Formats: sequence, C-alpha cells, structure tokens
Amino acid sequence: FHFVETGGNSVQPGGSLRLSCQASGFALDYYNIGWFRQAPGKEHEGVSCISTDPGTTYYTNSVKGRFTISRDNDKNTIYLQMNSLRPEDAAIYFCAVVPHHRLWRLCELSDPYYEYADWGQGTQVSVSS
Repeated sequence: FHFVETGGNSVQPGGSLRLSCQASGFALDYYNIGWFRQAPGKEHEGVSCISTDPGTTYYTNSVKGRFTISRDNDKNTIYLQMNSLRPEDAAIYFCAVVPHHRLWRLCELSDPYYEYADWGQGTQVSVSS
C-alpha cells in the first residue's frame, strides 16, 4: 500500500490544518484507513480511523471534538481536518490500512501499531507559539 501524506505545517496553538492522504495503486473505498502520528522517541499512535462501513469513524479521546476524518473515494483520498490544535498534537502524521478487528484498539485506544510495515514519508505538524 502506497500513500502520500500532505498538508502539514507549522501553526500556533488554536490553529487549524487539513491533512490529505492520497492512495496510489489501489482503491481506498475497499479499506479501513487510519491516521497515525509519531512524536520523537515514540511509536506510531492512532489518531482517527474511517471504516468501510458508511459513517463509521473512530477518534482517540484527546482529539474528539477537534479533529474530523473524511474520505473522498472519487479522489482516492482521506482527509483529517484538525482544529484547535495544541502543542501536544505536534508530530509526523501518517496514514495506514487498518484491519477491521483492530479498528477500536488502534484508533480509539491508540495502541501502538507495531505490526504495520508500509509507513510512508508522513507530513510534519508543528504547533507552537
């Protein structure tokens, strides 16, 4: 699976960003897709996921009410709208395919995604004043 993540930038606390994750070589609408982030010295942790079941999304507690995940199957792209950004949101953000039986633990409980091997370049999000 090949993804290209874009949209990262440096913003002040309270700012907003929209990240994009475009897939190539396969159709996104057949897969559950998640956004993960990695801060220095830490594992990839789940932020939000979107299921193949229409309208089913998952968010880790720290981003609920601030982040919104969506998909545009025509553009083969997943988006993450991030509002009210905090310094602790700073990280490199990646997207990944998520098996159905792992959606809740990876995307709501933020279990580390040790077994995934196809991480792309990611996109850097910095939040500071």
